Amino acid sequence: MLILDTPKFSKAFLIAVLKLVLAGCFIGFLKEYDELIACILILKIIHNIYIEIIVPKKNKNWLLLIGMLLTGFGGIVGETWGVANGYWEYHEVTKAIPLWVHFAWMLAFHFLYKLERNLIPLLEDQSQRNKIMLAIILALVLPAFGEVVTIYLGVWTYYWPYQIFGVPLYAFLCLLFVHMLVYVILHFICKRYKINDIVYH
Repeated sequence: MLILDTPKFSKAFLIAVLKLVLAGCFIGFLKEYDELIACILILKIIHNIYIEIIVPKKNKNWLLLIGMLLTGFGGIVGETWGVANGYWEYHEVTKAIPLWVHFAWMLAFHFLYKLERNLIPLLEDQSQRNKIMLAIILALVLPAFGEVVTIYLGVWTYYWPYQIFGVPLYAFLCLLFVHMLVYVILHFICKRYKINDIVYH
């Protein structure tokens, strides 16, 4: 997977890491204010939909909305299963699963999708194989940065073994599974309806 513009690629990647760290700090410092975090994340989702779907007169990005809904659904199913079985626990909230979690999953999709959309043009070979490799690498590496910050700020604790900075191997695999499942679904939607999307087609 050769990169055409390594400095630009590296800069985009480092900015993405910084955004995740800031997002982790935002949630970590406001973890007691569940409803406030949820409201802010909802506003961000509305903003994303407005920019990508409502504003454009042509080429409205419905894949963004579908991807966010699928990821949000998959995420909340996973969260319900994990918390119910005692694999992880949220702290300083009155509910087993905070209100903001569902919306955080939706925004995680948008974050990875937008990053992939920006990085793919920097690849020398933009084959489907290389796009999938990029998606796997990003899904394995990036979400962990935000998770490490929130874990160390006391938002939640994993009880699975084999942890790296508080994030267990199983969590890496679960994040990868959700992202790649959504990836496959959106790829087939693009193929079926001949949607020319740089990430999924």
